[in-house]
This record gives sequence, C-alpha cells and structure tokens, in this order.
Amino acid sequence: QLQLVESGGGMVQPGGSLRLSCAASGFALNSYAIAWFRQAPGKEREGVSCISSAGATATYLDSVKGRTTISKDNAKNTVTLQINSTQPEDTALYSCGVRKWVCSPARSLYNNWGQGIQVTVSS
Repeated sequence: QLQLVESGGGMVQPGGSLRLSCAASGFALNSYAIAWFRQAPGKEREGVSCISSAGATATYLDSVKGRTTISKDNAKNTVTLQINSTQPEDTALYSCGVRKWVCSPARSLYNNWGQGIQVTVSS
C-alpha cells in the first residue's frame, strides 16, 4: 500500500519560486531516501535532488544547486522541493521516488514513484 503523491505543480513566472511536495502514505519516510527526477519533452530524464533517510545528506543537480532546497517533514510524512529563481529550462514533469536509506543517482534503484506533476516556467 505504499503510495506517493506529488502536489504543488503548475505555472510559475521566470524568477519566481517553485515549491513541490511529495506526500507518502502506507510507510514512514524516516527509513527511505527520497529523490526528485524531472523530464522535459525531448529531453533526458535527470535527477534534480535527493535527501537521505535521516535528512542529513542532500544532493542537487548542478543546474539547480544554490537555488534549490530539499527537506523532510517527518510529522507530515512529506518531502518538499523548493526551487528559487526559476528558469524556463525548469519546465518539466517532476516525479518523486523512494528507496531504502541512501540516495542514488540511478533512477532504477528507486522502487516506488508518484504519478508526476507538471511544472511550467513561463511569462
């Protein structure tokens, strides 16, 4: 019954902030690493960010590093991805996935995924 649901997508103006949430049900996120991947039309899927099970370690795609934060809220069993200073290149379908304990750059190692949510950065 493990389930992940993304929310917070939609349209954002260039330079604005994007805030996406990944809510888990049927399991506790405290033993899972959570990653965000994205894919734009005609582009390769890429890993945006990941946070370890304990929340002590986070990784970021080079193109978003410095303007992006990933965080956990254990009480709400939710992971949030915030991207500031958004650009049209951030337009993509964003998905969250989980695996035990430790982050990995390999998408195939994440066992469960949400449905994905569209983000469009445009004026």
